[in-house]
Amino acid sequence: MPTSPSVSVIIVSWNSAEHLPHCLDSLLLQTFQYFEVIVVDNGSSDPGMEGLEEKYPTLDLHVERLASNQGFAVANNTGARLARGKWLALLNADAFPKPDWLEKLLDAARKHPEFSFFSSRQLQFAQPDILDGAGDEYHISGLAWRRFYNHPAQSYGLQEQEVFSACAAAAIYNREDFLRVGGFDESYFAYFEDVDLSFRLRLAGGRCLYVPEAEVCHVGSASSGKTSDFVMYHGHRNLVWTYFKNMPGYLFWWYLPLHIGMNFFFGISFLVKGKGSAVLRAKLDAFYRLPAIIRKRRQIQETRKVSARDLWKVMNSELFAPYWALRRRAKRI
Repeated sequence: MPTSPSVSVIIVSWNSAEHLPHCLDSLLLQTFQYFEVIVVDNGSSDPGMEGLEEKYPTLDLHVERLASNQGFAVANNTGARLARGKWLALLNADAFPKPDWLEKLLDAARKHPEFSFFSSRQLQFAQPDILDGAGDEYHISGLAWRRFYNHPAQSYGLQEQEVFSACAAAAIYNREDFLRVGGFDESYFAYFEDVDLSFRLRLAGGRCLYVPEAEVCHVGSASSGKTSDFVMYHGHRNLVWTYFKNMPGYLFWWYLPLHIGMNFFFGISFLVKGKGSAVLRAKLDAFYRLPAIIRKRRQIQETRKVSARDLWKVMNSELFAPYWALRRRAKRI
């Protein structure tokens, strides 16, 4: 057995007592066993973290406790700094991997060294015949969504292929690359931070592969609710920051009118749906902080290693794709 683990599995837990045991039990069954588990407790108030090391004596388990909820980004960065593995496997507390999950991801990494981060096939926990996602798409307008969300699992997401972004609910990253680009942007707190990270990894020359054999069942939005004001605020603020920080060269100016129009459309749309206050506050706060975001942009773009055209090739440029993705997301299965 290696003296240090090949993989560091990082699980951020915040009041996850309902799901965390199932997640850890799933890791016990992994066919690949040379990994450590770092559970970062984000200031939980429920009893889910009590005696965790004693309950799982056969796991190489470390629990890092934060005094308060610092957000998904800070907690994962904390875990990454503690990690000893070559690979960081990020796993949500409400994501339950199949026994060969790690094995399949690492097989893909060995077979495809041209890729440096990898996304899993996510199935909806309540309806495992329906996809929860197959990697992330990034649209030229600045929107992003999980590929094939709410699509039948038997027909979609079956092919291994390059995708723009990895959903951090169940993904692996080369640890050195993760730390080199600064990890997650901690000002995001939560939501869209994985898309931003993937964007910066791509600007630095990284590529993402979707691995359909690496499956997890994902509850999704277990802590905050899919349409809560918290989710709406952080998601809509952070997507603006991601565009302004990362969209390279002429693409930034070419698609800026579309980005502005998209933000205006969502502001009106959610106002009609009674969510307008959260979205409006998100946009105002996003633009208020733009000077700091522009400073980050300069640093990111100065070290960019790929052309704008090459990046554009892995974006979704279909004009109405966001509309159809949102329709599919709202559809009841």
